[in-house]
Order: sequence, then structure tokens, then C-alpha cells
Amino acid sequence: MRAYRKRKRDAGLKNVRRWEPVEDAGLGQYSDHRILDARSLAMHCKIAQKITRKPELLDKARANLQRWMAKSDGPQPQYFREWEEILVRPWPDVAELITSMSEDATRLRSSSPFAGVLTTEERDQIYAAFRT
Repeated sequence: MRAYRKRKRDAGLKNVRRWEPVEDAGLGQYSDHRILDARSLAMHCKIAQKITRKPELLDKARANLQRWMAKSDGPQPQYFREWEEILVRPWPDVAELITSMSEDATRLRSSSPFAGVLTTEERDQIYAAFRT
């Protein structure tokens, strides 16, 4: 083991005993995935607010899902079936799910059929809030 450590030192490698964030990475203490998950949650909270005010916007998500399912070749991904089951529920149940912090909700938001519900300006505003 000593010879191994000596070879590493001689090669210029440093023994690291703890994790330290890279200062110039611009990420601070949060990982990219946590930031992306938080941004996705914020977007879905805004989507839930909009659909609560204009329930007909939920039809856009249903249409997106149907279009994706029609274009899909071969076996359909599991999330298609999950979203299909979710989108027939009453709106308050759907809103609760898409704004939940559960692991399932986080996973489902990554394949969300709610594209097009937010305007470009609303979307840009959320993206700007999560820039580092």
C-alpha cells in the first residue's frame, strides 16, 4: 500500500479525504439534478395554477399524450400508461400529483405531457429564476 501511495504522489496525484465543491463550477452546493427537479416542480406549479383558472388547458396535455402514443413504434413506455391513467382523474387529483415532491411525481414530471400549456414568456421567467 505504501508503494502504491508513493507512486501516486510521485505522479502528482493528491490524496483526497473529503469532498469539496469546485468553486468555479457555478453550481454552489446543489447538483444539476436537484436544480432541474426544482425547476420542473416550479413549472408544474405554474401549470397547475393556469389549468385551475382555465380547465380546458388540460385537453392540451391529453392531446399531447395521444399524439405521442400514436407516434410510438413498438412497445410503449410505461409512463404513457401512467399518464393516461392520471389524466382521466379529476383535476384536483392531477394537480396534487404534478405538484407533489414524491419520487413518483418527480419521475413523471420528466416525461410530462403538459408541453405548450405555459407561454414562452412564462417558461422563460421560470428558467431565468433557476439560472446560476
